Amino acid sequence: MEPYVHKVQYYETDKMGIVHHSNYIRWMEEARIDFLERMGWPYDRLENEGIISPVIGVDCKYKANSLFPDRIEIVASVVEYTGVKFKIQYIMTKGETVVAEGHTEHCLVSLDGKILRIKKHYPELHQFFVQLTTPESFL
Repeated sequence: MEPYVHKVQYYETDKMGIVHHSNYIRWMEEARIDFLERMGWPYDRLENEGIISPVIGVDCKYKANSLFPDRIEIVASVVEYTGVKFKIQYIMTKGETVVAEGHTEHCLVSLDGKILRIKKHYPELHQFFVQLTTPESFL
């Protein structure tokens, strides 16, 4: 799958001309939305099915600076799925240089806030996550 590409905007930089650290979290969200859309499960589809997936955890390790107007490629992949929660990994690169790596964790809940057991209520979505986290799917 093609990586998501984010062009660094001038307003994302600080007084030193370096991208402010908070922007990497926003880029992970952009990449996640793009990834799920390309995989056939865009957020609007999830919401139309009565599912929301709030972020319950996030981390980011900064490896190198990003500057205006760098083009950052972001590869998103599901690395863990429990049937209720999933974890997405993000690797952000500028050319051959890794600028940041991170994860977001999400649970899946109904619109009224109840935790969903995806296998029982949404078998097609369950199979999607299982396929993405099965080692053979990476071959």
